[in-house]
Amino acid sequence: MTTANQAAPIIGTPRYDIDLVTFYTDSVMWLQSHWARILIAAAIAGVVIVLLHLLRSFSVKLCERERPGKIGWWKVAGRTLGRTGSLFIIIAAIRLVADLADPPLIVITTIRTLFTVAAVFQGAIWLRELVLGAVEQHTGTGRASGEALSSALGIIRLLVTFAVFAVALIVVLDNLGVNITGLVAGLGVGGIAIGLAAQGIFADLFAALAIIFDRPFRRGDVIAYDTTTGTVEDIGLKSTRIRSGTGEERIIANKQLLDKEIQNITQRSYRRVSFTLAIAAYTPADRLRAIPAMLQEVIEQGGHHFVHAGFLNFAASSFDFLVEFDSLSPDLAPFFEARHTIGITIIEKLAAEGIALAYPTQLAFTAAPDGSYVMPYPDAVSARG
Repeated sequence: MTTANQAAPIIGTPRYDIDLVTFYTDSVMWLQSHWARILIAAAIAGVVIVLLHLLRSFSVKLCERERPGKIGWWKVAGRTLGRTGSLFIIIAAIRLVADLADPPLIVITTIRTLFTVAAVFQGAIWLRELVLGAVEQHTGTGRASGEALSSALGIIRLLVTFAVFAVALIVVLDNLGVNITGLVAGLGVGGIAIGLAAQGIFADLFAALAIIFDRPFRRGDVIAYDTTTGTVEDIGLKSTRIRSGTGEERIIANKQLLDKEIQNITQRSYRRVSFTLAIAAYTPADRLRAIPAMLQEVIEQGGHHFVHAGFLNFAASSFDFLVEFDSLSPDLAPFFEARHTIGITIIEKLAAEGIALAYPTQLAFTAAPDGSYVMPYPDAVSARG
């Protein structure tokens, strides 16, 4: 039974100086009694270190086998293995031959702990290189081309590095016996807070990454978005700048840009021209039948691709014909020139064939009280009399 006068037990603090003394004493005794085994193990470790360095050098040469500027999986693997650290190689070699020297428990425990820490961080480095290599391989370029792509790869590199090494640190601390529950909870709460505070920025950032890697358009492409049509001048991490046809610069947030349909006009290989011709309603049927062949002849003689020509509908004072052809160039200048030239040539061809284009007309009939038509022209009145 504990009395009031009995002193409370005192919890002692760890004595690291005793552990260091024990480590030193056991190591000296081990070196004195097992020096032959230690020399054999050291020789084997030296051979292993040389072999691992040669393997690393060979993997680096794999990067040089492929064409410069091109990223393939062989190059990614070679670059990943080339990131193997010399410290990890040395510790791995020591861990491999440690049992041959029959070290004391405290020494082998220290070697295993150092190897675990080195292996975890080396694995993080390998994983980081694999992920970044996969991203660059997906972009199809060995070097970031363009300011936006360089910025995107830089941000991806930062995020991947932070995530991989944060997990590696947690794994190391857990293996060292540290309670990581509070640390993981703190990182989770902090990540949620940051995500909620900067969700707009992250939305535009991920939209920029989607534009850069999915490539719906590139710098220099002509796109149509909502009511804006223009040339893409810059793809930033938050917004995209478009120079419209009227000269002003439109700045659109990346997330907003991907929320609506985008027409990439640059990707097409031609531009289609469409005309509606209003033929006078008094034109005979045989002349109407000949119009499609006339239009095809005009278009093909102009060096363009004929698509369709034919009767469209009955209008109030005309018979409407539709004609469509392709200007075999995606640029605006040849498109405007083709539309102008073919339009004038069609007018000349119809005039030469005696076919008139209609214009809005209205015919009025005047009736007398008895219901008979009254002709407004004097010659017609005299003729009736």
